[in-house]
Amino acid sequence: MRDPKLREIDERAFLRRLDPMVDVYAAAMEPPSDQLPGRHTIMERHASYPGFRAFVVERRGALPMLASPVLGFAYGFHGMRGQWWHDVVHQALSDLEGPEHAETWLGDTFEVAELHVHPQAQGKGLGRSLLNALCEGRPERTAVLSTLDRRPETPARHLYRSVGMVDLLTGFEFPGGGPRYAVMGGTLPLAPYSPAPRRE
Repeated sequence: MRDPKLREIDERAFLRRLDPMVDVYAAAMEPPSDQLPGRHTIMERHASYPGFRAFVVERRGALPMLASPVLGFAYGFHGMRGQWWHDVVHQALSDLEGPEHAETWLGDTFEVAELHVHPQAQGKGLGRSLLNALCEGRPERTAVLSTLDRRPETPARHLYRSVGMVDLLTGFEFPGGGPRYAVMGGTLPLAPYSPAPRRE
């Protein structure tokens, strides 16, 4: 396979790729299959949010096990009151440390809504490339996201820590049930990648 291509896509191009992007989401997250139509609807709605921005990584050569050219994708938008995720997390942060703390992180924020790489394409730096491209040049003060809170920690969690993101909530259960999440946030621009020092 030739080097995959990372590029920014507009709202229309995003909507055209919804099916293969949901396939990547399903492969990476392994949710119950009955949740996928709802995820498709949510992603379609997100494309209309203010400040929407999306990137996709697509293959430029054959990858026999993958029928779709989409290897990974990421998107986000300006977080604000009235958005479900924003309001749930704002309330949780307010309950934890007060409204000022919540406003510090969510008062002017870019919400990284989804970032996924197909398992067969992971470990090649595609997630880091997507995150950096997505957040580069954003006008907001902070970037926030939620990621699975598992032990041992996931590679995604390590990625977010490596660019300066910190835990805002851990073991958090969103309304409606499901797995526990960590909500993380960082000040924009994100910190340059700093790999952990090697042990001798």
